[in-house]
Amino acid sequence: MREDDVITGPVRNPRNLSAHATGSIHDDATATALGFRGGTVAGSIHMDQFPPLLLTAFGQRWFETGSLSLYFRNATTDGEPVQALLERPAGGSDRQVRAWAITPDDVLVADGTAAAGSQQAQSALRGRDLRPVDPAELRILKALRAGDSLGDCRAAADGGRQRAVIDDGAMTEPLDWYTGASPWGGPVAAPSAVVNLLYSDLLRGIRHSMGEHVGLFGAIEIRFHAGPVFVDHAYRVTGEVVALSQTPKTEVLWFDSRALDDTGTLVAEMRMMLRQMKQSSALYSEQRAEQAASTRQISNLR
Repeated sequence: MREDDVITGPVRNPRNLSAHATGSIHDDATATALGFRGGTVAGSIHMDQFPPLLLTAFGQRWFETGSLSLYFRNATTDGEPVQALLERPAGGSDRQVRAWAITPDDVLVADGTAAAGSQQAQSALRGRDLRPVDPAELRILKALRAGDSLGDCRAAADGGRQRAVIDDGAMTEPLDWYTGASPWGGPVAAPSAVVNLLYSDLLRGIRHSMGEHVGLFGAIEIRFHAGPVFVDHAYRVTGEVVALSQTPKTEVLWFDSRALDDTGTLVAEMRMMLRQMKQSSALYSEQRAEQAASTRQISNLR
């Protein structure tokens, strides 16, 4: 891609806003025990770097009918520099374009697509092979099935928390619209706040069935249909399991969720992939013991 075909954001230093969450992937001790370099920055935080680029590409309609679809490739730790980039739409069209984030060393942090308005092409996540498996092969996610409802609740994007993050200088690209008047009236939710709205409360009902484990975001797509999402406004949030999968190190949950206003209008939706670290679950303790024994036997043979 030629340089003038790319909208390039400044290098920023995303913060690990959940470093205090002991026992999570954001906690240094837990993350390093699982093989990471340190507590990780949530993928939703990286999404907050894109709105200035999306406004340049699509204008304010991105907050009304836009999408951002990202698959996270490499985790970063607190304060590590990251740069967001966006393919420039030809002639200001609604054409779906590539979106990605890199470190100054050209390590790919995330890649995917973005669009606004009438979207014909499949997004990065909607066009992805989810590689479903038989739930009987799983341990952490064994109680779930594709199509299972995740519930129906009332939730709001927390405007107080969003303002506090901005006031602390911990948001990479704060817009005035996040805390004050916007073209639609009151303050609107940043991408990370939209993700939290469509994720946090909804999954409470299934967490007990999964047992103690460490999870992390693997991919996220947010899409506005009648946006924006306003902070401190209660929406009806629903969702369901899309697919269950696994890798050698993780069990994978794909789910869709959506926010509807009081008239039943679909305001925004999300597709998320959550990874459950097998090594962190007692359900895999036997497997870890077998791997350790195998390692000892190989060492003795040497």
